[in-house]
Amino acid sequence: MSLLFSPIDLHGIPVRNRLWVAPMCQYSAVDGVPNTWHLVHLAQFASGGAGVVIAEATAVSPEGRISPEDTGIWNDEQRDAWRPIAHAIRDRGAVAGIQLAHAGRKASTWSPFTGHRGSVPTSEGGWQTVAPSDVAYEGFAAPEALSIAQIDELVDAFAHAAVRAVDAGFQVLEVHAAHGYLLHQFLSPLSNRRDDEYGGSLENRARLLLRIVDAVRAAAPDAAVLVRFSATDAADGGWDVEQTATVARWAAEHGAEFFDISSGGLVAHQRIVTGPGYQVPLAAAVRAAGAGPVGAVGEITDGPQAESILAAGDADVVLAGREWLRDPHFALRAARELGETDSAPWPVQYARAAR
Repeated sequence: MSLLFSPIDLHGIPVRNRLWVAPMCQYSAVDGVPNTWHLVHLAQFASGGAGVVIAEATAVSPEGRISPEDTGIWNDEQRDAWRPIAHAIRDRGAVAGIQLAHAGRKASTWSPFTGHRGSVPTSEGGWQTVAPSDVAYEGFAAPEALSIAQIDELVDAFAHAAVRAVDAGFQVLEVHAAHGYLLHQFLSPLSNRRDDEYGGSLENRARLLLRIVDAVRAAAPDAAVLVRFSATDAADGGWDVEQTATVARWAAEHGAEFFDISSGGLVAHQRIVTGPGYQVPLAAAVRAAGAGPVGAVGEITDGPQAESILAAGDADVVLAGREWLRDPHFALRAARELGETDSAPWPVQYARAAR
């Protein structure tokens, strides 16, 4: 059996293989409520053989949405709408995950479908954004710095979202600390200018993330808790892979058991050179530092490439995004490419296509 199609255990949850679906925003919800688009979009990946399907960045509070069209899980109506989606994923043999998120200073922005860029004004359905400091993302409206009381409320919001997510049927909860959103903003010295217990030293900048990991772990003891990091800001003086590895080790001590390693998103002047597997070395570095099991992402497009990443010891699983959009049966195709026709997770309805 190839490594890619060998099983893995997450917090006692068996996962059938190591080719997973990364969270991908769809900008298609109304008032944070997912709909039939989200159900078909996510369920098809489970039919296509994915090990874990992680639903998009889902806001833990209304002001945490990236755009007005983002999904949420801050109320029971949203929880109930997620329930058939999580069931559809699990019914097709995959593990259902959801990414818990807050966009911080990158919230209240136009969705990419509108043709507009930047912040949505309050007169057109936008809202005042919040962040660790009143430092705006380039070209966006200025955020308000969070007070200590607001930070405490934010921790509670993640905990409540975790409870709702588990009630909806999700087995994996990924805390979003990447791509320039709120928790990444606290981690990076480029966006965190605080002079209290949440700013300055690495320990202080990591404090909110670790509190949230604690809160999610306590609220959902039977779920697997993941953290997604951007391992580098790709900008002078910013967050880097060494800090990522250190904070990942701390997060593991607080109950996180897996790390999804991406990069960038904090500042518009980042310098990232893309290409096949371009983010894999970041995952390899975090794994080599002893933080725990990691997932690699970044232009991974076929079975042999994914297999080679695992064979080299650079990651424990592979996550993809755009390749799943191009081919919702990516895992079944990868299995054929690797000669894994017997161990591939073919739905019985599709078995005639396995050979």
